[in-house]
Amino acid sequence: MKLRLLLLGVLCFSMINAVLADSPAYITTPTGVIIYTDSLVTGRSGAVKLEVIADNIIRVIAAPGREVALTQSLITDYSKKPGLTWNVIPSKGSLTLKTKTLTAIVDLKTGAVSFRDITGKKILAEKQLFGRHFQPTVIEGKPYYALTQTFQSTGDDAWYGLGQHQDGIINYKNEQVTFFQNNTEVAIPFLISNKNYGILWDNYSLTRAGDVRSLNQLSSLQLFSKKGEPGWLTASYTNTKSKPEDKIVERAESVINMEFLNDSKIVLPAAFTPLTGAVTWEGSIASYVTGLHKFRFTFGGTIKVWINGVQVLNRWRKAWNPAPASLPLYMTGGKKMDIRIEWDPEGAESYLAVKWQEPVSATEENCFSFNSEAGKQVDYYFIYGNNMDEVIAGYRNLTGKATMVPKWALGFWQSRERYKTEGEILNTVDEFRKRKIPLDNIVLDWSYWREAEWGSQEFDESRFPSPDSMIDVLHKKYNTRIMISVWPKFYEGISTYNEFDKNGWLYKRNIADRQRDWIGKGYISTFYDAFNENARKGFWNLINKKIYSKGIDAWWMDASEPDILSNVSPEKRKQQMTPTALGSSAEYLNAYPLQNAKGIYEGQRATDPGKRVFLLTRSGFAGSQRYGAAIWSGDIGATWHDMKMQIAAGVNFSMSGIPYWTMDIGGFVVPEKFEYPTAESLEEWRELMTRWTQFGAFVPLFRSHGQFPYREVFNTAPETHAAYQSFLYYDKLRYRLMPYIYSLAGAAYHNDYTIMRGLAMDFAADTAVLNIADQYMFGSSLLINPVYQYKQTQRELYLPKCAGWYDLYSGKWYAGKQTITAEAPYERMPVFVKAGSIIPFGPELQYTAEKQADTITLNVYTGADASFELYEDEGTNYNYEKGAFAIIPIKYSEATKTITVGDRKGTFNGMLQRRMFRINVITPNEAKRLDFDAKCDKEVLYDGKKVNIKL
Repeated sequence: MKLRLLLLGVLCFSMINAVLADSPAYITTPTGVIIYTDSLVTGRSGAVKLEVIADNIIRVIAAPGREVALTQSLITDYSKKPGLTWNVIPSKGSLTLKTKTLTAIVDLKTGAVSFRDITGKKILAEKQLFGRHFQPTVIEGKPYYALTQTFQSTGDDAWYGLGQHQDGIINYKNEQVTFFQNNTEVAIPFLISNKNYGILWDNYSLTRAGDVRSLNQLSSLQLFSKKGEPGWLTASYTNTKSKPEDKIVERAESVINMEFLNDSKIVLPAAFTPLTGAVTWEGSIASYVTGLHKFRFTFGGTIKVWINGVQVLNRWRKAWNPAPASLPLYMTGGKKMDIRIEWDPEGAESYLAVKWQEPVSATEENCFSFNSEAGKQVDYYFIYGNNMDEVIAGYRNLTGKATMVPKWALGFWQSRERYKTEGEILNTVDEFRKRKIPLDNIVLDWSYWREAEWGSQEFDESRFPSPDSMIDVLHKKYNTRIMISVWPKFYEGISTYNEFDKNGWLYKRNIADRQRDWIGKGYISTFYDAFNENARKGFWNLINKKIYSKGIDAWWMDASEPDILSNVSPEKRKQQMTPTALGSSAEYLNAYPLQNAKGIYEGQRATDPGKRVFLLTRSGFAGSQRYGAAIWSGDIGATWHDMKMQIAAGVNFSMSGIPYWTMDIGGFVVPEKFEYPTAESLEEWRELMTRWTQFGAFVPLFRSHGQFPYREVFNTAPETHAAYQSFLYYDKLRYRLMPYIYSLAGAAYHNDYTIMRGLAMDFAADTAVLNIADQYMFGSSLLINPVYQYKQTQRELYLPKCAGWYDLYSGKWYAGKQTITAEAPYERMPVFVKAGSIIPFGPELQYTAEKQADTITLNVYTGADASFELYEDEGTNYNYEKGAFAIIPIKYSEATKTITVGDRKGTFNGMLQRRMFRINVITPNEAKRLDFDAKCDKEVLYDGKKVNIKL
């Protein structure tokens, strides 16, 4: 019997092998090819599907078995162009799929995919051995895989994008990024390289990108107490921060891990009072490994760190809103380093976590991975282009066009947390108009409803007795738009809650937990399920009836992560969102802001198709741009450091494919020294606001927001103060630049352009720019260099390699590819213009629609050929989608010293038929100050027909 069973087993094994041997290694499909692997290397059979989306875009799906699942993507929204062709070329060990511009090669044993350009040069490759991993897991009773995909690149590769993060890092090579939507952190699963490729990772679950190795607890280092005892640091607690010697507890601690809500209540000593107390950890640390160790702090309050007696970190954040801080530290194997950590929690709810990562090995330092918690298969899109703009165009081909914002949205917005009455709003706008300070938009933040009725969408009639009339006055008397805050939040028991609850549209865990919020006595609330199509429609119908019908212009969608309860762990957030209408919250975790925006965008377009939808939201996801969504950087701190962090945050967010980004000018959470300022602190606050406004005038959306101190410039400083004068200068300059800025917006839609640009986008061949995190391009012409240190009147900056640079204000010329120390007096931020630029300036305006630009000043910065496409349309509707827009091409020839204003292309209602162009020529030998009243070099009356101007 045993012999028979053995022979039968051998026979079955032989038959299986024979079937596998006879099975095709691949099959072609209408969209590409599926390759089947049976690898002794990976230990499993699998399938790799290559799908041709465009000549320069290939989708890769890798399944753990031989079946490729059919999935419905939330982030992609594309149709393939007709006429796509490709070739499938098999060989002994691999299979090649070749389009007109891109080649993908699949190893038949491992299933690893590599990508090459049309010449055969390798662009990027999946790591051959163990570069792809499927770890079975079960979530809510449903089988999933934890997915890992690793790519192998070269030493000169640099990686950007990945959303908005607050670590000040511009190049994410050998760094870790977490995709978890949170206040100040926005997850966008799109990476772009200076080598002109991009990867769109189609997964919505909790994800790590880059160096995806787990962060280690402090205890995984060698620790020594302040007396030298091995195994821990010495923690000292005091309840009187001014008297650290009055210790109430001293104990051994080897882990500092209070990252999320309520962690500190478990960890901190019962006798410790975090609101008034402080903690110090002292001792030494050591590692057995030599190299760069990366420490990551998550903190609320004040955190200070000393290494070997030298302070290396000093950060503050309001206690309720923790922030990250990164500390790279080179350690020599076996060598102790003294460490001292001081923490002032400053709040009853306390946050502090210290984690670290060991040095990257030589074999891994050129790798980049995606590691997602839940999915059915690896699914990503590889995009290639001749430059980074073409790669971002590929991203938008996949995820949707960035809709045109209404023109008024590019003017100045004034916001406050919060205007509490109709009178405050109207008086504020009235003051702007009296003082002739340009303004386009006033923002009504949260709590315009009665205290106990969050989610009713009803105005509190005691403070807003006639919102319809208020909006009408803003529109007709002040020519000002109004944006209103809308949360996806509902208080238990109010009528709208009951309606949504009856329809099964609400997440109920927060209700079951009886979790109260921070308003008044505290109210129990939850959010609606934005993954439910009917719930999205119901939410739109609610805000349409209660708010939009009154004439509101735009939506501020706060807490859209969704922030059902602040500062919770991913595990808690998933509990709060369970179940979603589409499936497990773990699977769909990060896509909530996308679906929330979708409902309002689609609702308004259906209700009022003639008016552009405009959304400002605190969180977004890949594809948000197709729903008229702009993102702001959340509740950032009002410090010089936080201001600096916004530069890299905004640039990388923009390079993630979504062109409209903004921030709270002045920061949101304010240190006590600014809330109750001395004379010295008041002057520092004014300078901070000045420098932040200078920076904010050159980001896609120009917006001030905060509370105490009030952010209106007339509440910041008197008219004679330099802070006031600087604000007025840059506000007026922003409006003068409106022809330039609106043309950039036109290019963002029609040409998939990026407005706020990392230097690698325009100067990728200049390797000196790859890691510059505090400069960027605003359009292709303006180099922006924010000043982010108190009392700084000069700043060092790099002028990238090109034909040269001009100081915007003086017209002085500088050679490229050099570091300079630029003058930065209080009232001016260094801005340089690239040689070979044409910048159009319009008339002085009080609001964008005050008058058309019948006279435009063209400043031509010579030294190289230049071109600019002046874009115009109707400004507030969607007729541009139907071809109702005009472009005037303008070119300058360095060889002939000739400017050509070409034939106007296109037309639209209300288009100016004739205008005056005033032309100024700026050369290395003839500097011209930026002076709109000065006599110009040439004047030309333009009627839409081509004209050549010899200089």
